Amino acid sequence: MDTIGFIGLGVMGKPMARNLMKAGFPLVVHNRSRGAVDELAKEGARGATSPKDVAAQSDIVILMLPDSPDVEAVVAGKDGVFDGARRGMLLIDMGTSSPVLARKLARDAVARGIDMLDAPVSGGDVGAANATLSIMVGGSEDAFHRALPVFQALGKNIVHIGDAGAGQVAKAANQLIVALAIEAVSEALVLAAKAGVDPAKVRQALLGGFAQSRVLDLHGQRMLDRNFKPGARVSTQHKDLGIALALGKEYNVPLPATAHVHQMYNAMLAGGHGNLDHSSLVLLIEEMAQTRVK
Repeated sequence: MDTIGFIGLGVMGKPMARNLMKAGFPLVVHNRSRGAVDELAKEGARGATSPKDVAAQSDIVILMLPDSPDVEAVVAGKDGVFDGARRGMLLIDMGTSSPVLARKLARDAVARGIDMLDAPVSGGDVGAANATLSIMVGGSEDAFHRALPVFQALGKNIVHIGDAGAGQVAKAANQLIVALAIEAVSEALVLAAKAGVDPAKVRQALLGGFAQSRVLDLHGQRMLDRNFKPGARVSTQHKDLGIALALGKEYNVPLPATAHVHQMYNAMLAGGHGNLDHSSLVLLIEEMAQTRVK
């Protein structure tokens, strides 16, 4: 089996790396903080000292990093993946970053004899732990088929969207829908509470109708439970909506509702809530309405 290098062992990356080991892939890991590397090394992974070191030991390198500047630095910076890569290696960015950067790095990779895929995921920490992620893939057909056994160890709904950058475009669309749905569920539950109606019963009723959604199901329950332990953080949702808005600007697509919700998440950051789960947007609606859903 191909040796997999995995860089970025955060909330999503660590369980994904574990699932690759469970599937039998030899694993080389690297992370900015050493604790997660040592933890996985005890479970059978090999630790690496840098992205360059990961690439030198791997046939396929996966990135699960927070933002576009992190991806660019880890891939093309000093002691980065490109410095250690061999011709024929496959590089897969599974975090959420700029489609423009995805296309640039893919061109640079091809010039070095490397294939590259952008393959962002949806499903949160639960999907990462249970290997049920939805995976949106951009890049060549050949690279996609080479990576498919790896993706099958990580997710269930795996779709080759198109050429380089297409996966990141799909993820921007995903994050737009998720954020607007969180805002709508927040408004609905706070409205119910303010009107003197049990928000839990309203949610239960709506789950049987046309308003049913995973956001209403999972995040609606989070709001009722006041469980804002992060799966996807406020700061991450804010960043992802910024990517969607930049894409809209590039292609002259108006995204007025996205811009509004982006500013709401901006207010959450200003209030010091950046590390809460993105479902905590309900706190902002509650503050404005002077009521709580529970």
